[in-house]
Amino acid sequence: MAAVLACGEGAVLSHRTAAVLWKLLKPNGAPIEVSVPSASGRARRPGIRLHRRPSLVRADVTERLGIPVTTPVKTIDDLRRAVAPAELRRAIRQAEVFGIQTGLGRATVQTRSELEDRFMGLCRRHRLPRPEVNVRIGPYEVDFLWRAQRLIVETDGYRYHRGSQAFEDDHERDIGLRAHGCDILRFTYRQVTEDPGRVAAVVQRELERRTGR
Repeated sequence: MAAVLACGEGAVLSHRTAAVLWKLLKPNGAPIEVSVPSASGRARRPGIRLHRRPSLVRADVTERLGIPVTTPVKTIDDLRRAVAPAELRRAIRQAEVFGIQTGLGRATVQTRSELEDRFMGLCRRHRLPRPEVNVRIGPYEVDFLWRAQRLIVETDGYRYHRGSQAFEDDHERDIGLRAHGCDILRFTYRQVTEDPGRVAAVVQRELERRTGR
């Protein structure tokens, strides 16, 4: 609140600081970000990153815990130009968890985890055809699908795929997916992060094999 008051009339928390206030992101020690509805007239202040924004309108502003702040919709829009894509996705996912309206549909954020983000980055870097993400095949939701080739990739994070029951569930799921005519490749977090070239080569080879059928 002190930072907002220091920046004068109409000042509001914005950008990443607003996201922290809405609990969409965690604090990272960066300067407090404040927006003011003016192009001039505010001096720089230590510890504050000031955004002069004549286009900031009343509809973009609300209060949380008594502190003037940009609305969740405006905060997410500001984050698009201020943070890395993975952090933006994290903020949108948190908004969904808390039931905070952002003006975005679920299709805006296709991936649901850091591991899925990393696999999509791997596909881009190695110029693999873009897969569909988190889609349904019969009763199953799969991580990545190349529909024409009927190829599925599942990325297995340790947290959700450990233990004997998870092992059995994964194999039962694979049997069901193969009954729908699909092949399944499974990659661990370590494989995706430490050996992405090999993972990409395996996927590329399987796509070519199934395309040539």
